[in-house]
Amino acid sequence: MSEKVAVEKKKIKKLVELNEELENYFRNTIIPQLFVDADLILRKFSPPANTHFKLAENHIGISIIDIPALSQLDGLIEVIKEVIATNIDFEDEIQTPDKRWFQMNILPYIIKKKDVTNGVVITFVDITGRINDKKIIERINADHETFIYSVTHDLKGPVSNVISLVDLLNHSHGDELTEEIQEYLKMIKNSAYSLKEIISELTHIAKVGTEMSDQAATVNIEQILEDVKLTLKNQIYQSHAKITTNIIVPEIQFSKKNLRSILYNLIFNAIKFSKNGTTPEIFIKTEESGEYSLLSVKDNGVGIEPEKKEEIFSKFTRLKPHIEGTGLGLFIINKMVTNQGGKIEVESEVDNYTTFNIYLKQG
Repeated sequence: MSEKVAVEKKKIKKLVELNEELENYFRNTIIPQLFVDADLILRKFSPPANTHFKLAENHIGISIIDIPALSQLDGLIEVIKEVIATNIDFEDEIQTPDKRWFQMNILPYIIKKKDVTNGVVITFVDITGRINDKKIIERINADHETFIYSVTHDLKGPVSNVISLVDLLNHSHGDELTEEIQEYLKMIKNSAYSLKEIISELTHIAKVGTEMSDQAATVNIEQILEDVKLTLKNQIYQSHAKITTNIIVPEIQFSKKNLRSILYNLIFNAIKFSKNGTTPEIFIKTEESGEYSLLSVKDNGVGIEPEKKEEIFSKFTRLKPHIEGTGLGLFIINKMVTNQGGKIEVESEVDNYTTFNIYLKQG
């Protein structure tokens, strides 16, 4: 036997072994997989594919266009053609005829020697449980929102009535009331206004992360900052606050509405918690920080005690009870940031400064 024949026999043996290994893999994998060639002919499939696509051996060698369970998958044939033409992987969630959900990945099958795409390998990962869990969570969130809206709606009326009744009492009998009673009425009215603000904040909490407008988009920091400064025009004017910026990263991937709310709250707090007799100075900067965009807001205010840094992000926490507020602003900010994969770090020194470093996940 010539050396050439011996080499050929070794190659054939190796190919047979590789084919047996491939067949063994396809027989034993628990993942539905299909191999479709460049002419859309079904060349091979794994046994789990039988369950979901009703495939049989006689389907091998025929076009998937003629296999109802495959041809009826919305857009599958067009996507296969696109993957073959572009050599770019495709991923999507699909529902099969048996009502199960799968993560479908379509990868080009490339013959390296010829650098030609000869077909695609399609893999289906069962995500039915995940989809069902997602639906349950969405339903729970919807019920939660409905409950919050119902409660806040029912509370708004009585609170507004209390404010109106106090005003009516002052207007009709103001001259007859003692200073003590007038002071009590003033306290009642202020408490009613605080309750009204809390109700509004609770509604906001319920909405954070649930609206389409909460989705990340490319937003311009300077535009949002100008909008916030316009909204806080009176507070800035009355306090003579000075706001300076160093915007190294002008655009950030984040919810426009939420970013506006974050800047509004932090600037408002910087003014509100300024030191007596001191002009509020607020420094805002943005820069890259690894996988994050860093938004930093620094003030020269009263500062935060080291042991209370973690408390400030809890609901209804008010470190300065003599200063008006609901204790919900920083809780909402933290929720907005963490909901989109970010984080907040606080640096502070009592009677000197506070810096909020907000890391917004990009990409």
